[in-house]
Amino acid sequence: MGNTSDDDKILSYEDVVLRRSDLDILNGPIFLNDRVIEFYLSFLSTVHSSTTISLIPPSIAFWISNCPDTEYLKDFMKPLNLRDKDLLILPVNDNSNVEVAEGGLHWSLLVYYKEANTFVHHDSYMGVNRWSAKQLFKAVSPFVSNGDASYKECTDTPQQKNGYDCGVFLLATARVICEWFSSGGMKNRDELWFANVKETVPDLVKHLREEILALIKKLMSESVSK
Repeated sequence: MGNTSDDDKILSYEDVVLRRSDLDILNGPIFLNDRVIEFYLSFLSTVHSSTTISLIPPSIAFWISNCPDTEYLKDFMKPLNLRDKDLLILPVNDNSNVEVAEGGLHWSLLVYYKEANTFVHHDSYMGVNRWSAKQLFKAVSPFVSNGDASYKECTDTPQQKNGYDCGVFLLATARVICEWFSSGGMKNRDELWFANVKETVPDLVKHLREEILALIKKLMSESVSK
């Protein structure tokens, strides 16, 4: 056997390349990085493959929020066809420096639901990402509506009890909302997915790291056997 490195590529899934160090992140009480977030959102997009759902990778959401050139942003956004989406999932990170890759200290989730023309921010740590979420909302809103979309902080978002599980809460919340949408919950415009998130996310986050790790190992095994 040759020598292995923490940077060895272990899996290529859709457009995401995972490395051996990502397994350590999932094994331990560590802040989830962009790759793990992007991998699981990509996986959810294959489970919920409707053309009306769009789960945006962290790097794309970050660029939309921080792009300094409005004309370039318009060209960048065109291929995303966001006006055709009924549900939009956007990771929020508090990194504001475009020169620092994978910066930031906290993840949260911004969701756009076309039927209600509303952006909802789910933050698992007392709303500390509110400024970053509103910045992303202002940047993306013109590309999904006529600029009249509303913004809402979900005060019932389940809260993390440590300093490192924000990414897990983001992914768990995204999963519950996608399941709500795919099961026809989108017909309930008034209550939306709030009750589902409040009831389901706390238990889901307890085992989601292990579930994602098992998924990666399964996909690794399948790729070897091909």
